[in-house]
Amino acid sequence: MIEGTLYTSILKRAQDKNLVEFGLHNLRDYTLDKHKRVDDYPYGGEAGMVLQIEPIDRAISYLKSQREYDEVIFTSPDGELFTQSTANELSLLNNIIILCGHYKGIDYRVREHLITREISIGDFVLTGGELAAAMIADAVVRLIPGSIGDEQSALSDSFQDGLLAPPVYTRPAEYKGWKVPDVLLSGHEKKIQEWRHDQAVERTKKLRPDLL
Repeated sequence: MIEGTLYTSILKRAQDKNLVEFGLHNLRDYTLDKHKRVDDYPYGGEAGMVLQIEPIDRAISYLKSQREYDEVIFTSPDGELFTQSTANELSLLNNIIILCGHYKGIDYRVREHLITREISIGDFVLTGGELAAAMIADAVVRLIPGSIGDEQSALSDSFQDGLLAPPVYTRPAEYKGWKVPDVLLSGHEKKIQEWRHDQAVERTKKLRPDLL
């Protein structure tokens, strides 16, 4: 599930340029259980299965023995909401561990003693945290200089300045009578920038007034 995201497109390019390195680790490789089990029933009789503390502790301890980590992140529905500001912050760090929850969750002692930050991608529940981790990786890596062809492109994305991005157009200038705004064809850089800003503000007021 994660490999399909991490080893294609912009993320693959960043790896090929040695701008970033990904390591995928299966918790089953860190359990002492002969059946490679990493989960068990929760104390108290609640439904569902819970990831055990031992294989998680062994995995994180092993990774920390190899290098220093700035954050050990757990993907959780009740963590802080992941935003563009969070992505910007994480892109400045050197090494990050992202622990993906699964099943009913993880032994809470992991969150109390091993995790430094908990992140949610929204107010909903997934089967596991793999997709959330892949989304976080994608949002962070594209901000690393050199990952995308035009570094200014990432700086003009939605949310970077607290606004939604303005509309964008490309050739042809007219299609089925639908025309590109004249200002974008004028070549007048100042007017174009003013138009883009005004459009960004207008779209934000209409679609995401909470950002204002």
